[in-house]
Amino acid sequence: MINAENSASPQGNPRNVECVTEVARQQALLKTGALQNAILTSANFSIIATDEKGIIQLFNIGAERTLGYSAADIVNKISPCDIHDPEEELARAQALSLELGAAINPGFDALSYKASRGIEDIYDLTYICKDGSRFPAMVSITALRDDENNLIGYLLIGTDSSQRKQAELKLNQAMAIAEKANLAKSDFLSSMSHELRTPLSAILGFAQLIESGNPPPTATQKRSIDQILQAGWYLLELINEILDLALIESGKLSLSLEPMGLADVMLECAAMIEPQAHKRGIHVTFPPLGMRYFVKADRTRVKQVLINLLSNAIKYNSVGGSVKVTCEERIPGRIRISVEDAGSGLAPEQIEQLFQPFNRLGQEANAEEGTGIGLVMTKRLVELMGGAIGLDSVVGQGCVFWVEMDLTNTRVQDVGEVSDEPTKIYRQTNEEQHLLLYVEDNPANLMLVEDLIARRPDIKLITARDGLEGVALARSALPDMILMDINLPGISGITALLILAKDPATKHIPIVALSANAMPRDIAKGLEAGFFRYLTKPIKVNEFMDTLDLTLKYAAAHPAQPEQAL
Repeated sequence: MINAENSASPQGNPRNVECVTEVARQQALLKTGALQNAILTSANFSIIATDEKGIIQLFNIGAERTLGYSAADIVNKISPCDIHDPEEELARAQALSLELGAAINPGFDALSYKASRGIEDIYDLTYICKDGSRFPAMVSITALRDDENNLIGYLLIGTDSSQRKQAELKLNQAMAIAEKANLAKSDFLSSMSHELRTPLSAILGFAQLIESGNPPPTATQKRSIDQILQAGWYLLELINEILDLALIESGKLSLSLEPMGLADVMLECAAMIEPQAHKRGIHVTFPPLGMRYFVKADRTRVKQVLINLLSNAIKYNSVGGSVKVTCEERIPGRIRISVEDAGSGLAPEQIEQLFQPFNRLGQEANAEEGTGIGLVMTKRLVELMGGAIGLDSVVGQGCVFWVEMDLTNTRVQDVGEVSDEPTKIYRQTNEEQHLLLYVEDNPANLMLVEDLIARRPDIKLITARDGLEGVALARSALPDMILMDINLPGISGITALLILAKDPATKHIPIVALSANAMPRDIAKGLEAGFFRYLTKPIKVNEFMDTLDLTLKYAAAHPAQPEQAL
Protein backbone atom coordinates (compact mmCIF):
# COMPACT_ATOMS: atom_id res chain seq x y z
CA MET A 1 0.00 0.00 0.00
CA ILE A 2 1.24 3.43 -0.86
CA ASN A 3 1.47 5.89 2.10
CA ALA A 4 -0.68 8.89 1.09
CA GLU A 5 0.99 11.19 3.60
CA ASN A 6 4.44 10.44 2.31
CA SER A 7 3.32 10.80 -1.31
CA ALA A 8 1.87 14.32 -0.80
CA SER A 9 3.93 17.23 -2.07
CA PRO A 10 5.73 19.40 0.52
CA GLN A 11 3.52 22.32 -0.46
CA GLY A 12 0.44 20.33 0.41
CA ASN A 13 1.57 19.66 3.97
CA PRO A 14 0.50 22.42 6.40
CA ARG A 15 3.58 21.94 8.52
CA ASN A 16 5.82 22.21 5.48
CA VAL A 17 4.02 25.38 4.34
CA GLU A 18 4.49 26.94 7.75
CA CYS A 19 8.17 26.08 7.65
CA VAL A 20 8.64 27.64 4.22
CA THR A 21 6.81 30.80 5.35
CA GLU A 22 9.05 31.14 8.41
CA VAL A 23 12.18 30.73 6.29
CA ALA A 24 10.95 33.47 3.92
CA ARG A 25 10.19 35.76 6.86
CA GLN A 26 13.64 35.23 8.33
CA GLN A 27 15.24 35.92 4.97
CA ALA A 28 13.20 39.10 4.62
CA LEU A 29 14.27 40.21 8.08
CA LEU A 30 17.89 39.49 7.26
CA LYS A 31 17.54 41.42 4.01
CA THR A 32 15.87 44.31 5.83
CA GLY A 33 18.57 44.27 8.46
CA ALA A 34 21.23 44.30 5.77
CA LEU A 35 19.58 47.28 4.10
CA GLN A 36 19.28 49.12 7.39
CA ASN A 37 22.90 48.39 8.19
CA ALA A 38 23.97 49.55 4.72
CA ILE A 39 22.08 52.79 5.23
CA LEU A 40 23.46 53.41 8.69
CA THR A 41 27.01 52.64 7.63
CA SER A 42 26.82 54.64 4.37
CA ALA A 43 29.77 56.92 3.91
CA ASN A 44 27.89 59.10 1.42
CA PHE A 45 25.06 60.28 3.70
CA SER A 46 25.26 61.78 7.15
CA ILE A 47 22.52 60.16 9.25
CA ILE A 48 21.78 61.73 12.61
CA ALA A 49 18.97 60.63 14.94
CA THR A 50 17.92 62.61 18.01
CA ASP A 51 15.56 62.07 20.91
CA GLU A 52 12.40 64.15 21.25
CA LYS A 53 14.40 66.96 22.90
CA GLY A 54 16.86 67.17 20.03
CA ILE A 55 19.86 65.50 21.67
CA ILE A 56 21.80 63.32 19.21
CA GLN A 57 21.39 59.56 19.79
CA LEU A 58 22.83 58.17 16.55
CA PHE A 59 25.73 59.48 14.49
CA ASN A 60 26.58 57.22 11.54
CA ILE A 61 29.83 56.63 9.68
CA GLY A 62 28.88 59.10 6.96
CA ALA A 63 28.39 61.82 9.57
CA GLU A 64 31.74 60.97 11.15
CA ARG A 65 33.47 61.10 7.75
CA THR A 66 31.97 64.41 6.58
CA LEU A 67 32.02 66.28 9.90
CA GLY A 68 35.24 64.91 11.44
CA TYR A 69 33.63 64.05 14.80
CA SER A 70 33.45 60.54 16.22
CA ALA A 71 30.12 59.24 17.48
CA ALA A 72 31.59 59.25 20.99
CA ASP A 73 32.20 63.00 20.70
CA ILE A 74 28.59 63.66 19.82
CA VAL A 75 26.05 61.10 21.07
CA ASN A 76 24.08 62.16 24.18
CA LYS A 77 25.98 65.43 24.30
CA ILE A 78 24.83 67.98 21.74
CA SER A 79 22.03 68.96 19.37
CA PRO A 80 22.45 69.10 15.55
CA CYS A 81 22.16 72.86 15.85
CA ASP A 82 25.48 72.89 17.68
CA ILE A 83 27.19 71.88 14.43
CA HIS A 84 25.21 74.25 12.18
CA ASP A 85 25.91 77.87 11.30
CA PRO A 86 24.37 79.92 14.18
CA GLU A 87 23.51 82.86 11.89
CA GLU A 88 21.43 80.54 9.71
CA GLU A 89 19.66 79.24 12.80
CA LEU A 90 18.85 82.79 13.94
CA ALA A 91 17.60 83.78 10.46
CA ARG A 92 15.43 80.66 10.28
CA ALA A 93 13.88 81.39 13.69
CA GLN A 94 13.19 85.02 12.72
CA ALA A 95 11.57 84.03 9.43
CA LEU A 96 9.43 81.40 11.16
CA SER A 97 8.40 83.83 13.88
CA LEU A 98 7.36 86.36 11.25
CA GLU A 99 5.38 83.72 9.37
CA LEU A 100 3.58 82.44 12.49
CA GLY A 101 3.18 85.74 14.27
CA ALA A 102 4.71 84.20 17.40
CA ALA A 103 8.24 84.05 18.76
CA ILE A 104 10.17 80.86 17.94
CA ASN A 105 13.45 80.25 19.75
CA PRO A 106 16.56 79.82 17.59
CA GLY A 107 18.01 76.33 17.65
CA PHE A 108 16.39 72.94 17.38
CA ASP A 109 12.85 74.25 18.00
CA ALA A 110 12.98 76.22 14.75
CA LEU A 111 14.76 73.44 12.87
CA SER A 112 12.24 70.75 13.88
CA TYR A 113 9.08 72.87 13.84
CA LYS A 114 7.68 71.61 10.55
CA ALA A 115 8.77 68.00 11.07
CA SER A 116 7.08 67.89 14.49
CA ARG A 117 3.81 68.73 12.75
CA GLY A 118 4.16 66.04 10.12
CA ILE A 119 5.60 68.28 7.40
CA GLU A 120 8.74 66.79 5.91
CA ASP A 121 11.08 69.45 4.60
CA ILE A 122 14.54 69.76 3.09
CA TYR A 123 16.80 72.50 4.38
CA ASP A 124 19.93 74.08 2.94
CA LEU A 125 22.19 74.06 6.00
CA THR A 126 25.83 74.92 6.57
CA TYR A 127 27.57 72.26 8.64
CA ILE A 128 30.58 73.23 10.79
CA CYS A 129 33.21 70.47 10.97
CA LYS A 130 35.40 69.61 13.94
CA ASP A 131 38.36 71.40 12.36
CA GLY A 132 36.28 74.57 11.88
CA SER A 133 35.77 74.17 8.14
CA ARG A 134 32.29 74.47 6.67
CA PHE A 135 30.34 72.93 3.82
CA PRO A 136 26.77 73.30 2.52
CA ALA A 137 24.43 70.35 2.89
CA MET A 138 20.90 69.42 1.88
CA VAL A 139 19.24 67.92 4.97
CA SER A 140 15.83 66.27 5.24
CA ILE A 141 14.22 66.18 8.70
CA THR A 142 11.55 63.64 9.64
CA ALA A 143 9.77 63.10 12.95
CA LEU A 144 10.05 59.60 14.48
CA ARG A 145 7.02 58.14 16.32
CA ASP A 146 6.26 54.93 18.19
CA ASP A 147 3.34 52.56 17.57
CA GLU A 148 1.06 54.82 19.61
CA ASN A 149 2.07 57.86 17.53
CA ASN A 150 4.08 59.44 20.33
CA LEU A 151 6.99 61.62 19.21
CA ILE A 152 10.24 59.86 20.15
CA GLY A 153 12.81 61.75 18.08
CA TYR A 154 13.93 63.10 14.73
CA LEU A 155 15.90 61.72 11.81
CA LEU A 156 18.21 64.02 9.84
CA ILE A 157 19.62 62.69 6.57
CA GLY A 158 22.08 64.98 4.82
CA THR A 159 24.38 65.06 1.82
CA ASP A 160 27.18 67.43 0.84
CA SER A 161 25.83 69.94 -1.71
CA SER A 162 29.12 71.73 -2.36
CA GLN A 163 29.21 70.68 -6.00
CA ARG A 164 25.60 71.74 -6.49
CA LYS A 165 26.33 75.10 -4.84
CA GLN A 166 29.39 75.57 -7.04
CA ALA A 167 27.32 74.73 -10.12
CA GLU A 168 24.63 77.20 -8.97
CA LEU A 169 27.31 79.84 -8.38
CA LYS A 170 28.76 79.31 -11.85
CA LEU A 171 25.28 79.40 -13.35
CA ASN A 172 24.45 82.62 -11.49
CA GLN A 173 27.74 84.15 -12.60
CA ALA A 174 27.05 83.14 -16.20
CA MET A 175 23.54 84.59 -15.96
CA ALA A 176 24.93 87.82 -14.48
CA ILE A 177 27.46 88.07 -17.32
CA ALA A 178 24.71 87.39 -19.88
CA GLU A 179 22.44 89.99 -18.27
CA LYS A 180 25.29 92.51 -18.26
CA ALA A 181 25.90 91.75 -21.93
CA ASN A 182 22.18 92.19 -22.66
CA LEU A 183 22.13 95.52 -20.85
CA ALA A 184 25.22 96.63 -22.74
CA LYS A 185 23.57 95.53 -25.98
CA SER A 186 20.38 97.42 -25.11
CA ASP A 187 22.37 100.54 -24.26
CA PHE A 188 24.31 100.21 -27.51
CA LEU A 189 21.10 99.81 -29.53
CA SER A 190 19.54 102.82 -27.82
CA SER A 191 22.66 104.88 -28.46
CA MET A 192 22.85 103.78 -32.10
CA SER A 193 19.17 104.54 -32.60
CA HIS A 194 19.70 108.05 -31.22
CA GLU A 195 22.85 108.73 -33.25
CA LEU A 196 21.31 107.51 -36.51
CA ARG A 197 18.00 109.28 -36.04
CA THR A 198 19.51 112.69 -35.22
CA PRO A 199 20.95 113.40 -38.72
CA LEU A 200 17.94 111.71 -40.34
CA SER A 201 15.70 114.13 -38.48
CA ALA A 202 17.35 117.07 -40.25
CA ILE A 203 17.38 115.33 -43.66
CA LEU A 204 13.74 114.26 -43.62
CA GLY A 205 12.45 117.29 -41.74
CA PHE A 206 13.86 119.89 -44.12
CA ALA A 207 12.98 117.76 -47.16
CA GLN A 208 9.35 117.72 -46.00
CA LEU A 209 9.49 121.50 -45.47
CA ILE A 210 10.81 122.11 -48.99
CA GLU A 211 8.28 119.68 -50.47
CA SER A 212 5.34 121.51 -48.91
CA GLY A 213 6.83 125.00 -49.17
CA ASN A 214 5.46 128.08 -50.88
CA PRO A 215 6.18 128.58 -53.70
CA PRO A 216 6.12 124.85 -54.47
CA PRO A 217 9.30 123.26 -55.86
CA THR A 218 9.81 122.93 -59.60
CA ALA A 219 9.34 119.58 -61.30
CA THR A 220 13.10 118.92 -61.26
CA GLN A 221 13.36 119.93 -57.61
CA LYS A 222 10.33 117.77 -56.78
CA ARG A 223 12.02 114.70 -58.30
CA SER A 224 15.14 115.36 -56.24
CA ILE A 225 13.14 115.90 -53.05
CA ASP A 226 11.18 112.70 -53.69
CA GLN A 227 14.46 110.79 -53.97
CA ILE A 228 15.72 112.29 -50.70
CA LEU A 229 12.48 111.45 -48.87
CA GLN A 230 12.28 107.96 -50.36
CA ALA A 231 15.86 107.15 -49.39
CA GLY A 232 15.47 108.75 -45.94
CA TRP A 233 12.28 106.91 -45.03
CA TYR A 234 13.79 103.66 -46.34
CA LEU A 235 16.86 104.16 -44.15
CA LEU A 236 14.62 104.87 -41.15
CA GLU A 237 12.65 101.70 -41.87
CA LEU A 238 15.88 99.71 -42.03
CA ILE A 239 17.04 101.18 -38.70
CA ASN A 240 13.72 100.39 -37.03
CA GLU A 241 13.61 96.81 -38.33
CA ILE A 242 17.19 96.04 -37.31
CA LEU A 243 16.60 97.44 -33.82
CA ASP A 244 13.28 95.58 -33.48
CA LEU A 245 14.89 92.32 -34.57
CA ALA A 246 17.75 92.84 -32.11
CA LEU A 247 15.23 93.43 -29.31
CA ILE A 248 13.37 90.24 -30.18
CA GLU A 249 16.55 88.17 -30.36
CA SER A 250 17.66 89.48 -26.95
CA GLY A 251 14.21 88.82 -25.44
CA LYS A 252 13.72 92.51 -24.62
CA LEU A 253 10.71 93.24 -26.85
CA SER A 254 7.61 93.73 -24.70
CA LEU A 255 4.15 92.85 -25.98
CA SER A 256 0.75 93.85 -24.63
CA LEU A 257 -1.49 90.84 -25.26
CA GLU A 258 -5.14 91.87 -24.95
CA PRO A 259 -8.42 90.81 -26.61
CA MET A 260 -8.81 92.71 -29.88
CA GLY A 261 -11.20 92.62 -32.82
CA LEU A 262 -9.72 91.65 -36.20
CA ALA A 263 -12.34 93.62 -38.13
CA ASP A 264 -11.13 96.92 -36.64
CA VAL A 265 -7.50 96.14 -37.45
CA MET A 266 -8.46 95.08 -40.99
CA LEU A 267 -10.18 98.42 -41.49
CA GLU A 268 -7.10 100.31 -40.35
CA CYS A 269 -4.81 98.20 -42.55
CA ALA A 270 -7.07 98.78 -45.56
CA ALA A 271 -6.79 102.55 -45.08
CA MET A 272 -3.02 102.39 -44.61
CA ILE A 273 -2.32 100.17 -47.61
CA GLU A 274 -4.73 101.85 -50.05
CA PRO A 275 -2.30 104.56 -51.35
CA GLN A 276 0.40 101.99 -52.13
CA ALA A 277 -2.08 99.70 -53.88
CA HIS A 278 -3.66 102.55 -55.86
CA LYS A 279 -0.26 103.79 -57.02
CA ARG A 280 0.53 100.36 -58.50
CA GLY A 281 -2.91 99.62 -59.85
CA ILE A 282 -3.41 96.65 -57.49
CA HIS A 283 -6.95 95.74 -56.44
CA VAL A 284 -7.12 94.70 -52.75
CA THR A 285 -10.14 92.99 -51.20
CA PHE A 286 -10.77 92.37 -47.52
CA PRO A 287 -13.30 90.11 -45.81
CA PRO A 288 -16.67 91.66 -44.81
CA LEU A 289 -16.21 94.08 -41.94
CA GLY A 290 -19.21 92.55 -40.20
CA MET A 291 -17.18 89.52 -39.16
CA ARG A 292 -16.36 89.64 -35.44
CA TYR A 293 -13.33 87.49 -34.72
CA PHE A 294 -11.44 88.32 -31.54
CA VAL A 295 -7.88 87.23 -30.75
CA LYS A 296 -5.63 87.86 -27.78
CA ALA A 297 -2.67 89.71 -29.23
CA ASP A 298 -0.73 92.97 -29.34
CA ARG A 299 -2.80 95.30 -31.54
CA THR A 300 0.15 97.33 -32.81
CA ARG A 301 2.16 94.23 -33.68
CA VAL A 302 -0.79 92.54 -35.45
CA LYS A 303 -1.08 95.64 -37.64
CA GLN A 304 2.67 95.50 -38.27
CA VAL A 305 2.40 91.85 -39.34
CA LEU A 306 -0.56 92.43 -41.68
CA ILE A 307 0.87 95.62 -43.21
CA ASN A 308 4.14 93.82 -43.95
CA LEU A 309 2.34 90.91 -45.65
CA LEU A 310 0.07 93.28 -47.59
CA SER A 311 2.99 95.50 -48.62
CA ASN A 312 4.94 92.50 -49.93
CA ALA A 313 1.86 91.20 -51.76
CA ILE A 314 1.52 94.57 -53.53
CA LYS A 315 5.23 95.05 -54.26
CA TYR A 316 5.78 91.59 -55.75
CA ASN A 317 2.50 91.37 -57.67
CA SER A 318 1.85 91.31 -61.39
CA VAL A 319 0.92 94.52 -63.24
CA GLY A 320 -2.74 95.31 -62.54
CA GLY A 321 -2.90 92.31 -60.23
CA SER A 322 -4.93 91.67 -57.12
CA VAL A 323 -4.53 90.91 -53.43
CA LYS A 324 -7.19 88.99 -51.56
CA VAL A 325 -7.40 88.85 -47.76
CA THR A 326 -9.53 86.11 -46.19
CA CYS A 327 -10.30 84.92 -42.67
CA GLU A 328 -11.25 81.33 -41.98
CA GLU A 329 -11.77 79.31 -38.79
CA ARG A 330 -10.24 76.11 -40.20
CA ILE A 331 -9.87 74.57 -36.74
CA PRO A 332 -12.33 75.38 -33.93
CA GLY A 333 -10.84 78.14 -31.79
CA ARG A 334 -8.13 79.11 -34.31
CA ILE A 335 -8.38 81.71 -37.07
CA ARG A 336 -6.31 81.74 -40.27
CA ILE A 337 -5.72 85.08 -42.01
CA SER A 338 -4.55 84.58 -45.59
CA VAL A 339 -3.02 87.18 -47.93
CA GLU A 340 -3.11 85.96 -51.52
CA ASP A 341 -1.35 87.75 -54.41
CA ALA A 342 -1.25 87.27 -58.16
CA GLY A 343 2.52 87.46 -58.50
CA SER A 344 5.04 85.06 -60.00
CA GLY A 345 5.13 82.75 -56.98
CA LEU A 346 8.11 81.10 -55.31
CA ALA A 347 9.97 77.85 -56.03
CA PRO A 348 10.38 75.26 -53.21
CA GLU A 349 14.06 76.12 -52.77
CA GLN A 350 13.14 79.79 -52.34
CA ILE A 351 10.48 78.97 -49.75
CA GLU A 352 13.12 77.14 -47.68
CA GLN A 353 15.15 80.37 -47.47
CA LEU A 354 12.15 82.62 -46.93
CA PHE A 355 12.61 83.56 -43.27
CA GLN A 356 16.37 84.12 -43.31
CA PRO A 357 17.56 87.64 -42.35
CA PHE A 358 18.73 89.87 -45.23
CA ASN A 359 17.83 87.17 -47.79
CA ARG A 360 15.68 88.78 -50.50
CA LEU A 361 15.47 85.59 -52.60
CA GLY A 362 17.20 87.13 -55.60
CA GLN A 363 15.16 90.37 -55.56
CA GLU A 364 18.26 92.51 -54.94
CA ALA A 365 18.46 93.38 -58.64
CA ASN A 366 14.76 94.25 -58.69
CA ALA A 367 13.70 97.88 -58.59
CA GLU A 368 11.63 97.14 -55.49
CA GLU A 369 13.24 98.30 -52.26
CA GLY A 370 13.43 95.92 -49.35
CA THR A 371 15.53 95.14 -46.30
CA GLY A 372 15.23 91.37 -46.19
CA ILE A 373 14.22 91.68 -42.53
CA GLY A 374 10.45 92.23 -42.70
CA LEU A 375 9.40 88.58 -43.00
CA VAL A 376 11.88 87.54 -40.30
CA MET A 377 10.35 90.15 -37.99
CA THR A 378 6.85 89.05 -38.96
CA LYS A 379 7.60 85.42 -38.12
CA ARG A 380 9.16 86.30 -34.75
CA LEU A 381 6.24 88.57 -33.81
CA VAL A 382 3.59 86.02 -34.77
CA GLU A 383 5.34 83.30 -32.75
CA LEU A 384 5.76 85.60 -29.73
CA MET A 385 1.97 86.11 -29.80
CA GLY A 386 1.40 82.33 -29.80
CA GLY A 387 0.60 82.11 -33.50
CA ALA A 388 2.06 80.45 -36.59
CA ILE A 389 2.95 81.67 -40.08
CA GLY A 390 3.42 79.86 -43.36
CA LEU A 391 3.31 80.08 -47.14
CA ASP A 392 1.63 78.15 -49.94
CA SER A 393 2.98 78.96 -53.39
CA VAL A 394 3.18 77.63 -56.93
CA VAL A 395 5.54 79.19 -59.47
CA GLY A 396 3.52 81.31 -61.86
CA GLN A 397 0.40 81.27 -59.66
CA GLY A 398 1.29 83.67 -56.87
CA CYS A 399 1.72 83.24 -53.11
CA VAL A 400 -0.61 82.79 -50.19
CA PHE A 401 0.94 83.90 -46.91
CA TRP A 402 -1.11 82.85 -43.89
CA VAL A 403 -1.06 83.62 -40.19
CA GLU A 404 -2.88 81.51 -37.60
CA MET A 405 -3.86 82.80 -34.14
CA ASP A 406 -5.99 81.52 -31.27
CA LEU A 407 -9.45 83.01 -30.94
CA THR A 408 -10.78 84.28 -27.63
CA ASN A 409 -14.36 84.40 -26.36
CA THR A 410 -13.75 87.82 -24.80
CA ARG A 411 -15.68 90.55 -26.56
CA VAL A 412 -14.36 94.02 -25.78
CA GLN A 413 -14.66 97.45 -27.33
CA ASP A 414 -11.25 98.22 -28.75
CA VAL A 415 -9.82 101.48 -27.47
CA GLY A 416 -8.37 102.21 -30.87
CA GLU A 417 -11.48 101.26 -32.86
CA VAL A 418 -11.68 103.19 -36.11
CA SER A 419 -14.60 105.51 -36.67
CA ASP A 420 -16.63 105.36 -39.89
CA GLU A 421 -16.38 109.13 -40.18
CA PRO A 422 -13.54 110.63 -42.22
CA THR A 423 -10.56 111.86 -40.22
CA LYS A 424 -10.82 115.49 -39.14
CA ILE A 425 -7.67 117.48 -38.50
CA TYR A 426 -8.10 120.02 -35.72
CA ARG A 427 -6.53 123.41 -36.32
CA GLN A 428 -6.61 126.55 -34.25
CA THR A 429 -8.45 129.29 -36.13
CA ASN A 430 -8.80 132.07 -33.57
CA GLU A 431 -6.46 135.01 -33.43
CA GLU A 432 -5.12 134.25 -29.98
CA GLN A 433 -1.45 133.29 -30.20
CA HIS A 434 -0.27 130.38 -28.07
CA LEU A 435 3.20 130.32 -26.53
CA LEU A 436 5.37 127.25 -27.23
CA LEU A 437 8.70 126.64 -25.50
CA TYR A 438 11.13 124.30 -27.30
CA VAL A 439 14.11 123.02 -25.26
CA GLU A 440 16.74 121.66 -27.67
CA ASP A 441 20.52 121.91 -28.01
CA ASN A 442 20.87 120.68 -31.62
CA PRO A 443 20.95 123.68 -34.03
CA ALA A 444 19.51 121.70 -36.97
CA ASN A 445 16.56 120.49 -34.91
CA LEU A 446 15.95 124.01 -33.58
CA MET A 447 15.98 125.41 -37.10
CA LEU A 448 13.59 122.72 -38.35
CA VAL A 449 11.03 123.35 -35.60
CA GLU A 450 11.37 127.13 -36.08
CA ASP A 451 10.54 126.68 -39.77
CA LEU A 452 7.59 124.43 -38.93
CA ILE A 453 6.18 126.83 -36.35
CA ALA A 454 6.62 129.69 -38.85
CA ARG A 455 3.69 128.06 -40.70
CA ARG A 456 1.53 128.37 -37.60
CA PRO A 457 0.46 132.00 -37.08
CA ASP A 458 -1.45 130.83 -33.98
CA ILE A 459 1.79 129.85 -32.21
CA LYS A 460 4.71 131.92 -30.96
CA LEU A 461 7.96 129.98 -30.39
CA ILE A 462 10.59 130.61 -27.72
CA THR A 463 13.63 128.36 -27.29
CA ALA A 464 16.14 127.25 -24.69
CA ARG A 465 19.44 125.43 -25.33
CA ASP A 466 19.72 123.32 -22.14
CA GLY A 467 17.57 121.84 -19.39
CA LEU A 468 18.30 124.44 -16.71
CA GLU A 469 17.61 127.32 -19.10
CA GLY A 470 14.42 125.55 -20.16
CA VAL A 471 13.21 125.27 -16.55
CA ALA A 472 13.98 128.93 -15.87
CA LEU A 473 12.24 130.08 -19.07
CA ALA A 474 9.20 127.90 -18.36
CA ARG A 475 8.85 129.46 -14.90
CA SER A 476 9.16 133.02 -16.20
CA ALA A 477 7.22 132.80 -19.48
CA LEU A 478 4.62 130.19 -18.43
CA PRO A 479 4.10 128.82 -21.99
CA ASP A 480 0.96 126.98 -23.08
CA MET A 481 3.00 123.88 -23.92
CA ILE A 482 6.61 122.69 -23.96
CA LEU A 483 8.55 120.58 -26.46
CA MET A 484 11.42 118.86 -24.65
CA ASP A 485 14.43 116.99 -25.97
CA ILE A 486 15.73 114.21 -23.69
CA ASN A 487 19.52 114.36 -24.09
CA LEU A 488 20.29 117.92 -23.00
CA PRO A 489 23.38 119.58 -21.55
CA GLY A 490 23.36 120.00 -17.78
CA ILE A 491 20.23 118.13 -16.82
CA SER A 492 18.23 115.70 -18.94
CA GLY A 493 14.80 116.43 -20.35
CA ILE A 494 13.28 113.93 -17.90
CA THR A 495 14.89 115.72 -14.94
CA ALA A 496 13.61 119.06 -16.25
CA LEU A 497 10.15 117.53 -16.61
CA LEU A 498 10.16 116.32 -13.00
CA ILE A 499 11.29 119.74 -11.73
CA LEU A 500 8.49 121.52 -13.60
CA ALA A 501 5.93 118.93 -12.48
CA LYS A 502 6.73 119.68 -8.82
CA ASP A 503 6.47 123.45 -9.25
CA PRO A 504 2.89 124.70 -8.54
CA ALA A 505 3.34 127.41 -11.17
CA THR A 506 4.27 125.05 -14.04
CA LYS A 507 2.85 121.64 -13.17
CA HIS A 508 -0.24 122.24 -15.34
CA ILE A 509 1.78 122.79 -18.55
CA PRO A 510 1.67 119.75 -20.89
CA ILE A 511 5.16 118.72 -21.96
CA VAL A 512 5.75 116.72 -25.14
CA ALA A 513 8.98 114.79 -25.59
CA LEU A 514 10.67 115.22 -28.99
CA SER A 515 13.64 112.89 -28.95
CA ALA A 516 15.85 110.60 -31.04
CA ASN A 517 15.68 108.12 -28.13
CA ALA A 518 13.17 105.94 -29.91
CA MET A 519 13.64 102.48 -28.37
CA PRO A 520 10.45 101.06 -26.81
CA ARG A 521 11.98 101.21 -23.33
CA ASP A 522 12.93 104.87 -23.90
CA ILE A 523 9.37 105.75 -24.91
CA ALA A 524 7.90 103.79 -22.01
CA LYS A 525 10.30 105.46 -19.57
CA GLY A 526 9.35 108.91 -20.92
CA LEU A 527 5.61 108.35 -20.72
CA GLU A 528 5.98 106.88 -17.24
CA ALA A 529 7.91 109.98 -16.18
CA GLY A 530 4.94 112.14 -17.17
CA PHE A 531 5.33 113.41 -20.73
CA PHE A 532 1.96 114.25 -22.29
CA ARG A 533 3.05 112.69 -25.60
CA TYR A 534 6.31 111.21 -26.87
CA LEU A 535 7.35 112.09 -30.44
CA THR A 536 10.41 110.48 -32.00
CA LYS A 537 12.82 111.92 -34.51
CA PRO A 538 12.87 112.14 -37.49
CA ILE A 539 9.79 114.39 -37.31
CA LYS A 540 6.78 113.44 -39.41
CA VAL A 541 5.31 116.84 -40.21
CA ASN A 542 1.63 115.85 -40.14
CA GLU A 543 2.05 113.91 -36.89
CA PHE A 544 3.97 116.84 -35.39
CA MET A 545 1.28 119.39 -36.31
CA ASP A 546 -1.53 117.14 -35.06
CA THR A 547 0.27 116.70 -31.74
CA LEU A 548 0.61 120.46 -31.37
CA ASP A 549 -3.13 120.86 -31.91
CA LEU A 550 -3.99 118.08 -29.47
CA THR A 551 -1.65 119.43 -26.79
CA LEU A 552 -2.86 123.03 -27.13
CA LYS A 553 -6.45 121.85 -26.98
CA TYR A 554 -5.64 119.98 -23.75
CA ALA A 555 -3.86 123.04 -22.33
CA ALA A 556 -6.90 125.22 -23.05
CA ALA A 557 -9.13 122.77 -21.21
CA HIS A 558 -6.74 122.53 -18.22
CA PRO A 559 -5.56 126.08 -17.38
CA ALA A 560 -3.54 126.95 -14.30
CA GLN A 561 -5.55 127.08 -11.09
CA PRO A 562 -5.56 130.38 -9.20
CA GLU A 563 -3.32 129.06 -6.45
CA GLN A 564 -0.87 127.76 -9.09
CA ALA A 565 -0.51 131.16 -10.71
CA LEU A 566 0.55 132.83 -7.48
